[in-house]
Amino acid sequence: MKFGNNLRALRTKRGISQEDLAESADLHKNMVGLLERGRRNPSLVTITKLAKALKVKPAKFFAKF
Repeated sequence: MKFGNNLRALRTKRGISQEDLAESADLHKNMVGLLERGRRNPSLVTITKLAKALKVKPAKFFAKF
C-alpha cells in the first residue's frame, strides 16, 4: 500500500487528476486509481512510466516522506 499512498501524494501535490496522469503515462484511465487503492500491483514498466510522467525517480514511490 506504500506505493499507492506515495503515488497519490505525488500526484495530488502536483495537482494532476488520476485520468490526466494515466494519459501522460500511457496507462488505462482506471489504472492509477487501482494502483493508489492497492488493488493492482505495478510492473516495473508501469512504475517507470508513472515516474517519467510525474518527473520523479522510481525510488520516490517507495521512499518514506
